[in-house]
Amino acid sequence: MRAGTAVAAGVSAERVRLVRSGRVLVDGVDCTLEPGTFTGLLGPNGAGKSTLLHVLAGVLDPDAGTVRLRDRPLPSTRARERARSIALVEQSLPGETSQRVREVAALGRTPHRSLLAGNSRRDLDVVENSLTAAGVLRLAERSYSTLSGGEQQRVQLARALAQEPEVLLLDEPTNHLDASAQLETLGLLEKLAAEGTAVAAALHDINHAAAACSHLIVLSGGRVVASGPAGSVLTPELIQRVYGVRAELLRHPLTGRPLIALAR
Repeated sequence: MRAGTAVAAGVSAERVRLVRSGRVLVDGVDCTLEPGTFTGLLGPNGAGKSTLLHVLAGVLDPDAGTVRLRDRPLPSTRARERARSIALVEQSLPGETSQRVREVAALGRTPHRSLLAGNSRRDLDVVENSLTAAGVLRLAERSYSTLSGGEQQRVQLARALAQEPEVLLLDEPTNHLDASAQLETLGLLEKLAAEGTAVAAALHDINHAAAACSHLIVLSGGRVVASGPAGSVLTPELIQRVYGVRAELLRHPLTGRPLIALAR
């Protein structure tokens, strides 16, 4: 997702602005989600990360500017086509449902079926593979409402994977997860991007973004303050300006990936 870049595939936003209750949440953002990239959206609370994801997914309509899916305005795209192309994993999780985990994940196949059709053999295989990829196949027969927040988070990821989207948007995908599950999830998102999916995630953890993302967009006050390859965006000066903390760039002793030490 590179600010100011236009490509034929993926999702792009041009001069997008969104105002709610007199407050500007997203202000003149230009960006593009490119296939084969894992883009991290960074910024402090209230920077506009979640709002931008919802605009790109078509959940929120911007007050100005245009969102395009494959160079066609998103509002003019049929709902079924949009659902086949874009999947959004929300930060807040619906916990009250009597459905089993497998049934929740199978909701991702809805855009691919006719209204009265049941699950085909392929649908069942896709759901099985999605549950496996998200690490929740062992929970497939459990009631969704009995799961922990972290387990529900991974089931929602499985539902999104079952959509087989071209564009996968995630709002704080590691928020409810333990350390092992966080790393597994980031590794899965890197793999999906390497296979050609356009992946974008709002992240709080700067080190997760530095280690896993190929591109970054940094937001502050609803505006893009920096964008580009992760290795060049995260400078100590930028982190001080956006987050108000000191930073030093290091090399992770185990992985060799960037590691950022933070201090007040």
